[in-house]
Amino acid sequence: MTNISDIILASASPRRRELLARVGLEFQVIPSCTEENILPDETPEQHAIRLSEEKSLEVAGRSEVVGRWFIGSDTIVVRDDVILGKPADAEEAAAMLRSLSGRTHRVISGYAVHDRQTGETRSAAVTTRVYFKQLTEAEIGEYIATGEPFDKAGSYAIQGIGAFMVPRIEGSYTNVVGLPLCEVIATLEEMGAWQLFTSSAASTT
Repeated sequence: MTNISDIILASASPRRRELLARVGLEFQVIPSCTEENILPDETPEQHAIRLSEEKSLEVAGRSEVVGRWFIGSDTIVVRDDVILGKPADAEEAAAMLRSLSGRTHRVISGYAVHDRQTGETRSAAVTTRVYFKQLTEAEIGEYIATGEPFDKAGSYAIQGIGAFMVPRIEGSYTNVVGLPLCEVIATLEEMGAWQLFTSSAASTT
């Protein structure tokens, strides 16, 4: 059985922590210090995967950290191939929400699982298309007044009040929240880090 110290989430995101805890995974949280910069000629998918790998490897490289498997992730909002980060202020949040209003955009989450013992790293990116309704200026202003947009890429949280803006999505919901849970669990299982269901529990009589 995996010990609680064997799996490390290299992220300070409470949303990623909540998603992993929901499925019963035991893990430590040790946030990465990786700088989230954008490299020239880097596609959004490449950007998300690179940062996920760098986050997992940065924490795994700390000699004082005890653990074997390190999970890194990065979520970005992409409109017309432009990456939208977290808004610096209310004015920037309003501009982002106006640019998303009545349109579709992509939410891309990269993830990486690094095995410190073998040196193997598996990573990928998952994309979800998100549809926004047409927003009024009053809705934009009142949503910003809640404070929710300020630590969110793209200035909204689908798992929070921001759900009022999203009539539908195409793809993984957890991916939009911040972690493609299905793919991450499958990767952990494939690498021998964790098993969601034991053979006896999964079998039927």
